[in-house]
Amino acid sequence: MKIIIVENELYLAQSIASKLNENSFETEIYSSVKEAMKNKNKSKADVYLLSTNMPGQNITPFIKEFKDKIVILMVSYINNDTVSLPLKLGAKDYIVKPFMIEELLRKIEHYQEYQGLRQRTELYKKYIENLFKEIQVNNKNLKINPPMVIQTNYQRLVDKVVFAYAKESNKLFSFITLNEKGWKEKIINSPSDAILYITEIESLKKSDKETLLEMIKKEKFILCATEEYPYEFDTITLNTESKLYDQNEILTIDDYVKFIINNFQYKFPDTELSKKLGISRKSLWEKRKKYELFKKK
Repeated sequence: MKIIIVENELYLAQSIASKLNENSFETEIYSSVKEAMKNKNKSKADVYLLSTNMPGQNITPFIKEFKDKIVILMVSYINNDTVSLPLKLGAKDYIVKPFMIEELLRKIEHYQEYQGLRQRTELYKKYIENLFKEIQVNNKNLKINPPMVIQTNYQRLVDKVVFAYAKESNKLFSFITLNEKGWKEKIINSPSDAILYITEIESLKKSDKETLLEMIKKEKFILCATEEYPYEFDTITLNTESKLYDQNEILTIDDYVKFIINNFQYKFPDTELSKKLGISRKSLWEKRKKYELFKKK
């Protein structure tokens, strides 16, 4: 990992660099913000240590330029100009001179972990958006108000609704899948302010199902159920006529034909589509009529 040090006190900068080098970091020193900015494309780093008490130097452009990186301020005293304003502009943290190298290393490690979590979160966010993009939720006026049960013929439909609700409401969720061991402990140990998203209730025996429903009586939850059951909680139904075809589900022949027609009728001409389904064009027209999947002109 590379660390750039921007400090006009050369002895101090060299001392910090030496200690960081001993801890396997690569370092580069600049005596002014102007010099560091001039070389920004040649000397990219993961962490920037920036002194805030360099007379006549404006640190604002530097912080704005590297706000997506780890910028740690090195300050001699704390006030609005040296700490508060730079933090608002995008600096991650500050450390007061003189400081122990161990304290600096702790901050660097902490923000390395933070950056890693941000990158992974962004990856998962994009993956989930891509996973759900083909799933259409027909009821746009659907109201989510935990605690509640959503009965469905396709779990991913509810997954999309719940993830969208979590994003819009900015609330903490705990995911509990009941086909895995330890689900009771996960419910008990979930954060008190978290909403439980519970799936796979159909995998439980009757006695375990009753235990679950008793456990969550005082919890905020969304329970996804793919089978009917006389729940004592507010229950809504959310179904789809065009379930997605994936490796976790075996579709009926009718469901498969509906899926293919609904998702590929605008990508292939009728002649090719009927060949891929192994039916005649007349049969394809009859299927469209049966499932009410006519092409929109």
